[in-house]
Amino acid sequence: MLVVIASDKFKGSLTGAQVADAVREGLGRQIPNLRTRVVPVADGGEGTLAAALDAGFSARELTVAGPTGEPVRGSIGLRGEIAVVELATASGLDLLPGGIKDARGATSYGTGELIVAALDANAKEIILGVGGSACTDGGAGMLQALGVKLLDAQGNELPRGGGALSTLARVDLNGLDSRLGHIKVILAADVDNPLTGSNGAAAVFGPQKGASAVDVEHLDAALANFAHVLGQCMGNALSEVDGAIAVAAHARASGAGAAGGVGFAALAVLGATRQRGIEVVLELTGLAAALEGADAVITGEGSLDRQSLEGKTPIGVAELAATHGVPVYAICGRTLLGAQELSAAGFSKVVALQELEPDLNRSMANAAALITDAAELLAPAILTNASFSAVTSAG
Repeated sequence: MLVVIASDKFKGSLTGAQVADAVREGLGRQIPNLRTRVVPVADGGEGTLAAALDAGFSARELTVAGPTGEPVRGSIGLRGEIAVVELATASGLDLLPGGIKDARGATSYGTGELIVAALDANAKEIILGVGGSACTDGGAGMLQALGVKLLDAQGNELPRGGGALSTLARVDLNGLDSRLGHIKVILAADVDNPLTGSNGAAAVFGPQKGASAVDVEHLDAALANFAHVLGQCMGNALSEVDGAIAVAAHARASGAGAAGGVGFAALAVLGATRQRGIEVVLELTGLAAALEGADAVITGEGSLDRQSLEGKTPIGVAELAATHGVPVYAICGRTLLGAQELSAAGFSKVVALQELEPDLNRSMANAAALITDAAELLAPAILTNASFSAVTSAG
């Protein structure tokens, strides 16, 4: 029997590769002659680079500015002329010194430095995976690293961070790295939020980055000012009016609010095309080919909830598996979806670790052992389904 294991990380507990090891052990207790194929997956956010490296990309490490300016070790993935840039490796929440959040001052500058490294490596296509960011700067820091100057009314360059955008008066795009005009940029994002407003980057994601209610109001206004000034200053082949209209449309676009507004800068200035993160990763890692001849696929992540239905890893895996006629099973830390919702999403059976260990702290501490037990519980259903399919095919 061949089982494909394509799981995302269990955040705070295990990487996708560690999850796969635990699943393999559990299945092996019940399924004789088990064969497995492990396919690294992620949703375009944290874990995207690791999935790419596991799929054969090579890593290039460099020192970049962290979210509050301190140097951190970042890396990009390279394969041929394709580069994978994961924002979280340079501008992520997990990189904040001492875990101290800086809602107004955090920057995406280091992400821009990673993009420069990709350009230096002669990449012709850059996949920008966003998610887990510490900043709400609209991607301004990323643009600064790429040569854009953000100026106040006196012509002084602004300090980094979203808070400073409230005093932005002019955007000088003359220094923007010209190589960006000759490459393709894909924004891999799994959120649909616009840049500003009640559903925007500051309002929805600002609090998890340390923003108070006052900070959220300030940052939302600062991002709106950024979009307004950028629209006035956009040149190229566009007239000033057309530039303003185009930038305003990008600010309202689905995904513009991703990673504190980095999605907006990628769309408006880098000319990025937005795709669902999970679709980008599944193509990179070759899940479709791995499903050929498989009897089942097991996927999973920490939580299966309504947000998962909007494009998280398990749903993406389930959708692709359905097109290949391969039954899908899932293991998750917890699920907030009912049996009918899980079935409608394409899952034959789901086991949540909370069923085995209700205490969250103990569940996270013993995640590997619990996932092994959960996989063992899935094995009978996998065997039964495979046997039924074999009989049906023979008939």
